[in-house]
Amino acid sequence: MKDQDLAPWPQAGFDRRAFLKGSSAAAAATTLATHATQAQAQAAAPEIVGRQSRLVELKVNGKTASVRVEPRSTLLDVLRYQLQLTGAKPVSIDGSSGASTVIVDGKPIAANTTLALDCVGKSIQTVESLGGEKPDAVVSAFVHADAMQCGFCTPGFVVAVRAFLDKNPGATEEQIRSGLNGNLCRCGTYANVVMAALEVVKGGSRG
Repeated sequence: MKDQDLAPWPQAGFDRRAFLKGSSAAAAATTLATHATQAQAQAAAPEIVGRQSRLVELKVNGKTASVRVEPRSTLLDVLRYQLQLTGAKPVSIDGSSGASTVIVDGKPIAANTTLALDCVGKSIQTVESLGGEKPDAVVSAFVHADAMQCGFCTPGFVVAVRAFLDKNPGATEEQIRSGLNGNLCRCGTYANVVMAALEVVKGGSRG
């Protein structure tokens, strides 16, 4: 067989330069797509709050106070250690005792289970606002009915009674007992607390 009778070797059609150009274009497209996906994910993700403290304003007992808080700071910590309002007590860590009760936007809450940041823009009322030279009727009724012993639960009870009677000014004894079941007294002065609340309902102690 002669050389000229041999069929020519077929061309593979492979172009190294074209291949490299195509690979570079594909890589660039992949990178752009990845960056776009990451940007969309970051835009959709919720804002993550760091551990750094920041300055916020709280409205406490009718006055605006600037305090520095961390995301984990409880309202009780801020009240006691920055504003020196020590009426609310850290008796229980889960708020079950009711000793840390304060009023936020008209509702009684446990200050030791409430984050300070959640109270920004809201009205906060502590037991200190009920005292002074002209004490609230609930405070006077507690004194008259001897509704305290060791005193640890007393501030929380006073605030809870005030908040409850604001919503139920004509409450019955049964309603009062039910409405105050979130507060505990290790000394067992429940009967006297109920008597104090009923005294305010009836208009006693300047109620």
